[in-house]
Amino acid sequence: MKHYFILNPVAGQGKAPGLEKKIWQAADREGTEPVIHITTAPGDGEEYVRRICSERQNTDETELLRFYACGGDGTLNEVVNGAFGAAGVEVGNIPVGTGNDFIRNFDKAGDFRDITLQMRSGSSWCDLIHYEGICDGEAVSRYCVNMFNIGFDCNVVDKTAALKKKPLMSGTIAYLAGVGIMLLRKEGAELKVGYEDGSDYSGRLLLIAVANGCYCGGGVKGIPKAVTDDGLMDVSLVKDTTRRNFVCLFPKYSKGTHLEDKRAQKIVSYRKCRRLVISPAGETMKLCVDGEITHAKRTEFEIAPRAFRFIQPGLPKTE
Repeated sequence: MKHYFILNPVAGQGKAPGLEKKIWQAADREGTEPVIHITTAPGDGEEYVRRICSERQNTDETELLRFYACGGDGTLNEVVNGAFGAAGVEVGNIPVGTGNDFIRNFDKAGDFRDITLQMRSGSSWCDLIHYEGICDGEAVSRYCVNMFNIGFDCNVVDKTAALKKKPLMSGTIAYLAGVGIMLLRKEGAELKVGYEDGSDYSGRLLLIAVANGCYCGGGVKGIPKAVTDDGLMDVSLVKDTTRRNFVCLFPKYSKGTHLEDKRAQKIVSYRKCRRLVISPAGETMKLCVDGEITHAKRTEFEIAPRAFRFIQPGLPKTE
């Protein structure tokens, strides 16, 4: 088994580089030598992982390769996209990003920081969501690990990224400040949403989330019924509503208990499906993919069941 650690030096306001010493210590305890790659630009981690997987395909090697994304959900997204489709590969996540939302879907999320435990643990199958369309002017066909956001949530992520650059603005504080600012502006989106059963929604909405996992924004459980290995994606569409109504519902939305509230039932459409199409009313829509924002035209979404093996701390290894 070979262990590769992909470090994003800007993740979590620069926390990732401090991991190098811990990685070497953990590897020494396991009697192995790790390979550490520090990314130099967006997309570099994905290209690196894809190259390693491609080089292995041209040999007779059958050794299991493990790639650990040392960063947040964006870094994990790059590593998964780089490893997708390669045989004998597993992916882990050492969470030093701002949100670290995907790992919240698993028991004892804090254990993901234990590098030694991850190296000793097993993995299980997880789904991905494939998306295809024109993003930032280019045709894309990629995979999302955790969640897509359009509308309010996406705008909050955009504002949070700007606020995090300011002094004394931690990830959580910046996110809450972003929520407050976007609530005052109450920007939503004008979209057409087409479901696989032929039904659709067309008009203004506050937000829509297309999800493989439950959490976004550093622990907001807005998609409470999502399961990472059920072969379905969860779609939560929140119609436009008053600021007062949203403020009253947000605490429950954050905890994932809003679907039982009668007020939420009037404005929230929640369903599971395998395929979905979303089109902007204008030229493009702002689309947040695992915390990274792009400007997209008509986009198709489809679940990719059992698409990659994800390392879970404490899970027994299997032969």
